[in-house]
Amino acid sequence: MKSKSSFKQTEIGWIPEEWEVKSIGEVADVIGGGTPSTKNQEFWDGDIPWITPKDLSSLNFRYIKRGERNITKKGLDNSSAKLLPEGTVLLTTRAPVGYLAIAAKELATNQGFRSLIPKNKILSEFLFYLLKKNVEILKSNAGGSTFGELSGSRLKELEFPIPPLTEQRAIAKILSDLDAKIELNQQMNKTLEEIGRAIFKHWFIDFDFPNEEGKPYKSSGGEMVYNEELGKEIPKGWWVEQLGKLIFKNRNKLSQKSQWEKENVIDLSNMPRFSICIDTFQKGKNFESNIYILKEFDILFGSIRPYFGKAGFSPINGVVTGTVYSFLPKKKYFYSYLLFLISSKEFIEYTVNYSKGTKMPIIGWDDFCLYLVTLPENIDLIVKFNSIMSPLIRKIKDNICESLTLSSIRDALLPKLMSGKIRVPVSIVQDSSAHKGQAEKPASKICTGKSKEEKV
Repeated sequence: MKSKSSFKQTEIGWIPEEWEVKSIGEVADVIGGGTPSTKNQEFWDGDIPWITPKDLSSLNFRYIKRGERNITKKGLDNSSAKLLPEGTVLLTTRAPVGYLAIAAKELATNQGFRSLIPKNKILSEFLFYLLKKNVEILKSNAGGSTFGELSGSRLKELEFPIPPLTEQRAIAKILSDLDAKIELNQQMNKTLEEIGRAIFKHWFIDFDFPNEEGKPYKSSGGEMVYNEELGKEIPKGWWVEQLGKLIFKNRNKLSQKSQWEKENVIDLSNMPRFSICIDTFQKGKNFESNIYILKEFDILFGSIRPYFGKAGFSPINGVVTGTVYSFLPKKKYFYSYLLFLISSKEFIEYTVNYSKGTKMPIIGWDDFCLYLVTLPENIDLIVKFNSIMSPLIRKIKDNICESLTLSSIRDALLPKLMSGKIRVPVSIVQDSSAHKGQAEKPASKICTGKSKEEKV
């Protein structure tokens, strides 16, 4: 019996002895997508999820269930869109090439995709990671002068090393376990953020903060008075101040590229609006604009598209582009209040209204600082809010940093696992398949190309 460390020479290089070289066309059915006529309302707002590349642009999970729009059965039948089974690997093949997701249910896509329905003995998750590892190869095979497009015929011809099913399952489990923890952290952060946002709105927007008796102020008949500056009623004794009076701008500019090219770079472009969780950053990104130093917990606000209106805090020490305002409160106990304030819909609507951009929105620092903040008569309410939110914000920060570490581990393992340079014992799946006599959910599935899947 040959050792697992044995390799063989193939047309695509050295691969493990037990592996085979197969084309995408051999391991999956490649299916295009389509768009029903937007002029026919009968084709839209149905119950079939319809995915576009935009839906994947900010997707932080492996699986996708829905996009921004749905189509009807009639729309599906009257277009080149196809109903794809659960487990299909979705791959964008133009504008841009390389976004990936796995269908968590039956769905359809537009023509920006070439979707891969794995054939027998190919796991959906393994195929997902195989393509993820080889995104640059996919891009290099795209043609077109205006923007690159990877044709279905060319995609089918591309060849990659494919291990036996048992090893696919083991590889997929290693990578999936890392991604599952990252996704759990992201979901936890979303929940924590929703809690913080709800309390902020309840106390400082709806004015139902706890009164001296612990009851909601406004709902319990607390006295409200009209404020001319705001044009609305606020609690008696509360006052109005400009945002600029509460903060100071944090702008430590770096002049030399060598000073920042190895630092973590904060990137707000893929972060959803109304979210304080910045978990997208990278090293050595080549920016042409001004670069500024950041410290962890610096508050950030995107001042120009594609960053415009995106707010949050830096979870790490690093750098940020000059299109983002960075600031801190003059008094520490205002931190949580300001963080949730600038990420609120009310504040972002203000920045939109005061945008001076013609082709793209932009908010100047002076206008940013003119926003009128409503503050309580007793500052203890701000202090109390900060004491409640501080552990929540720190937990969000810790989850982001843990996910960053896990992402680095995953990205380091991915090429080695997919090339066979690191071999995974098949027992890793077998050992995890039972817990106290009960089988756990399998790490991967075989997609047969039908609406049902065979569990492994």
